[in-house]
Amino acid sequence: MASRFAVTARFDVIPGNEAAFMTEMKKQAENSLNFEPDCHYFDICVDVDNPGRIILYELYEDAAAFDAHLASRHFANFIETVTPMISGKVIERWNRQ
Repeated sequence: MASRFAVTARFDVIPGNEAAFMTEMKKQAENSLNFEPDCHYFDICVDVDNPGRIILYELYEDAAAFDAHLASRHFANFIETVTPMISGKVIERWNRQ
């Protein structure tokens, strides 16, 4: 069955924190793909004109798989580490057609 559930997440990184944030973001993507069998895709994109604006595109088997992602230890560690580095975030959930 193809992944039917997508998530986009935008992070606004406080200037001066871009490199540290990206290091943590890449670890988070790797952990999600390695430790979550229902996380099928995790892409990180950086705004061409604003390196502090980061967009994620993630594909999960279903909404329950994303909920499991949010409950994971590695996600909790990631959020704890990056929260002081960001000024905002927007998470959106999508059904793929």
